[in-house]
Amino acid sequence: MDSFELNKIVLALLLTVLLVIGINGLASTIFVEEEPGTNAFPIETEVEEVATIVEEAAPEGPPLAELLALASVEKGLSVFKKCKICHTVDNGGKNMIGPNLWDIVGRSKGSVDGFSYSDAMKETGGDWTYEDLDGFLKKPGDFLAKTKMKFAGLKKPADRAAVISLMRSFSDAPVDLPAVAAPEMDAPETEVPVENSEEVSEEVSEEVPEE
Repeated sequence: MDSFELNKIVLALLLTVLLVIGINGLASTIFVEEEPGTNAFPIETEVEEVATIVEEAAPEGPPLAELLALASVEKGLSVFKKCKICHTVDNGGKNMIGPNLWDIVGRSKGSVDGFSYSDAMKETGGDWTYEDLDGFLKKPGDFLAKTKMKFAGLKKPADRAAVISLMRSFSDAPVDLPAVAAPEMDAPETEVPVENSEEVSEEVSEEVPEE
């Protein structure tokens, strides 16, 4: 290879390098990378506030004492039909799946002879009050954990009161019903006697200077 051919090759390489450098410079001039700036027209996104739904507590019904005072034994007999499968109610009646219920109101819990109570019932102690019977009949499992009584319970307070009223009658000496609380009376407003009001008005008039 002569020097002329070598010069041509070198010149061609040089031109190629210069061409590449020029193209890169031109591209960087045209396409300028800019960092994203603040949007001239910011888009405001409204966040809807979800109102917290506050469940209002269910209003409490009449007190147990009032329900018992109004309860009927006849309705208790109707509701008690589902209880007769497991319980007897006669004086001296035998135990079945559940204990005999004669004289249940005021009786010591877990005290019927010959019945195999759960450990929970034997350990709870105390007597069967009207309030305890109401709580037990509402849902036995909630009132006494690990009870043997597999019964869903009576949801309606009036039904429980009717059954309790019926069970109260299973006795030679029924326990007195709880006393019904007397309704609260608003205190009467005290009126200012006419004589005193006139004296006050005269004192005020004497203190105000005449124009």
